[in-house]
Amino acid sequence: MSNEPVSLYLDPQIRDWVLFPITLVMILVGILRHYVVIWLQSSPQKLSRPAIREQRALARSQILRATAANSPVPPSFYTAISRHLSQAFEAGTYLKDGPPKTDAPAVPPNPMSDPAAMDGMMAGMKTQMVMMVPQMVIMGWINFFFQGFVLIKLPFPLTLGFKSMLQRGIDTQDMDVRWVSSLSWYFLNFFGLNGLYRLILGNDNAADSSRDMMASPFSTPMATPGQVQDYNKVFKAERDNLEFAEGIYCWIGNGVEERVLGRYGKLSQP
Repeated sequence: MSNEPVSLYLDPQIRDWVLFPITLVMILVGILRHYVVIWLQSSPQKLSRPAIREQRALARSQILRATAANSPVPPSFYTAISRHLSQAFEAGTYLKDGPPKTDAPAVPPNPMSDPAAMDGMMAGMKTQMVMMVPQMVIMGWINFFFQGFVLIKLPFPLTLGFKSMLQRGIDTQDMDVRWVSSLSWYFLNFFGLNGLYRLILGNDNAADSSRDMMASPFSTPMATPGQVQDYNKVFKAERDNLEFAEGIYCWIGNGVEERVLGRYGKLSQP
């Protein structure tokens, strides 16, 4: 009895009516999903003037701290700005709701009472549903109509460790590992079409299938858009950072005359 592997020949209609349709459907669904996500994205809400002032005060303090070690601001001005921001952060002057009341208990902000947070949560849930539902439908379509189909043979050798990944839905031990089943072809396209999406739709596209693996319509929107930042605590922490930055402050203009004269050779060398 010969031990040579048995050759397997595929019907060309499998290529025309199974392989190409699955690939084409996944490409078109990814492109359609990208434009649906763009259409579902709501226009950003305009911030009120107190909210803008709250954010700008924090940004101004962070810029001041970032340049403390080599600051272009003279010492007198730097100290005045830093002390003014520290006092304002301590008193809550820049808070959009005004200074907190000393006799009122500290209540964490409720994301359900913030319209912007609620809109962000709903937008995140709609986006995740657009990401997940099409993939579930395609997988069900492949399992129902093309379960057990062998579609293509890869042109390069592989080890037996890839057999379970490339031949899902086919329980055949003697088949060459290079043959790919219909369900495995779906997963290969699921991860392999991201480069094509970036080529067609750009780098920042909503058709990237890698986001689906971490998608959760309940946890992800609540974790990022649903959170409300407590600027009262942020300002108090920023006040401590300003005090620390004053200790490492160094004006860039110290000794600038000697450095300029030494650079152009006008300073007498000892």
